[in-house]
Amino acid sequence: MGDNAPIGIFDSGLGGLTVVKEVLNLLPGEDIIYFGDTARIPYGSRPPAEILQFMNEILTFFLAQKVKMTIVACNTMTTLGLEQARKAMPFLSIGVNNGAKAALQASRNNHISVIATEATINSGKHEKAIKAENPDVVVFPQACPKFVPLIEQEKLSGPEIEAAAREYLIPLKQAGVDTLILGCTHYPFISSVIQEVMGPDVVLIDPARETAAEARTELAQHDKLATRAQGKVRLCFSADLPRAERFTACAIESSRSQEFLPTFEMVKLQDYCVKV
Repeated sequence: MGDNAPIGIFDSGLGGLTVVKEVLNLLPGEDIIYFGDTARIPYGSRPPAEILQFMNEILTFFLAQKVKMTIVACNTMTTLGLEQARKAMPFLSIGVNNGAKAALQASRNNHISVIATEATINSGKHEKAIKAENPDVVVFPQACPKFVPLIEQEKLSGPEIEAAAREYLIPLKQAGVDTLILGCTHYPFISSVIQEVMGPDVVLIDPARETAAEARTELAQHDKLATRAQGKVRLCFSADLPRAERFTACAIESSRSQEFLPTFEMVKLQDYCVKV
């Protein structure tokens, strides 16, 4: 039967576009609505209660869009609010894959690092997931609070992002880490910088691909896969559309055909009922 209702994908800013790209590649027939809260980023250093409030506002926006599924394309919100979202909302909800299984398969010496926002690292969820699969693994969690603000300022290369990368990553390299989970959807934008610091022998795990695969599996299990051949993409942001358009070109359009013509829109969450 199928279901041609849209999929909602959201993040604190522009990082979730990396998940949009993978969903487009795997599920080209789906209509996608993306929301990036570019007016209030970063989330990772905010109090958990405030993050959950913002997340509830975004979920209520998607409720008004009549989505069939939301993908929480933000590790911070996945960690803090995914289970709450599943209970509060009528649509399917999945979060960012933690990358644990892929990292365990890739690691040769059982020295695995997770880099992420402060809120995600403080939750300890990545480490717990890895240890649950293999208690012998040594996990090196590393918060990287400078990364997201620099990425959102479009500083994807140059001295500032390189200095921040060395600050966070050199200790991991010295510890013998051979596998690194990119525990924030923003980080693939600077994967070349991260790889340069860590060296060519360190495997970077981007959980966005596994997240898209989870979405396909979940939709198939509930008979909600779209029946059309080509879907549409609506990209919504709470501030700074020109910057969002530039990031979209970097993250998505370069890998898509000329038929890919997303629409861009400013969305004010206060225009919707913001209480769940």
